[in-house]
Amino acid sequence: MSAQDRLTDALYGLGWSTVKKLPEPVAVRLGQSIADLAWKQRGKGVQRLESNYARVVPGASPERLAELSRAGMRSYLRYWMESFRLPAWSKERIESGFVAKDLHYLTEGLAAGKGVILALPHLANWDLAGAWVTTKLGIPFTTVAERLKPETLYDRFVAYREGLGMEVLPHSGGTAFGTLARRLRDGGLVCLVADRDLSASGVEVGFFGDTARMPAGPALLAQQTGAQLLPVTLWYDDSPVMRGRVHPPVEVPESGTRAEKTSVMTQALADAFASGIADHPEDWHMLQRLWLADLDPAKGPS
Repeated sequence: MSAQDRLTDALYGLGWSTVKKLPEPVAVRLGQSIADLAWKQRGKGVQRLESNYARVVPGASPERLAELSRAGMRSYLRYWMESFRLPAWSKERIESGFVAKDLHYLTEGLAAGKGVILALPHLANWDLAGAWVTTKLGIPFTTVAERLKPETLYDRFVAYREGLGMEVLPHSGGTAFGTLARRLRDGGLVCLVADRDLSASGVEVGFFGDTARMPAGPALLAQQTGAQLLPVTLWYDDSPVMRGRVHPPVEVPESGTRAEKTSVMTQALADAFASGIADHPEDWHMLQRLWLADLDPAKGPS
């Protein structure tokens, strides 16, 4: 393991061991201070965030983009502060920490017995939403995690999410899709963050006026298993409570090839994601390149 990898792993370990012990108001202030410092330094992540926001809010002035990126970094650090503290939250704190609109789409879908796929963008805190599902609703689910470097950091994330009641599968290795399909055929729940393709072989979609790639997995799983596909968007307000909405089901088209159906369904997901991001752009934590026009073809997503 390189020195950089050891430092990265140590910093995340310090976050989970130390931040979770802080009183919540102290953790909130710490997160805001770190966010403001990072924003003032205008590193690559902040610059990319502003560039992405420029697509989401076309015509925004430089001053408006700066305001958005500062709010975006505060939202991003709120996500991290909450995530470091979630393992220490009480059952009551988790249950009161999230409010979902139109939850009936999820409960009715599971009652039908064919399984449900929840697809989310990188909005607000998807880990908190997942912990709420396992704690408040008492529903276990399966998800997929990107393999991070160093490997010890990936192991930390897996242990963290498993501690919140999630079954976590590695994104790489080729076995995740089959396991997800089995869980769905058994009537289970699968949750996938699905606004950024990690394989460079995703589905092209129109997204805020340009072309991006999003993963085909959610649409393919729905077609193969008969599970219901539900987009979900999340956002923060000025309270300690996160908000969310379960969108209406994305239906499988009646005609067309599998690729054509996948394209139509993934575009429907992108449209639902775009509606939530447009309403709360500062809560979209996309600090990487996403649109094809911004990608280096030789490198893929970065």
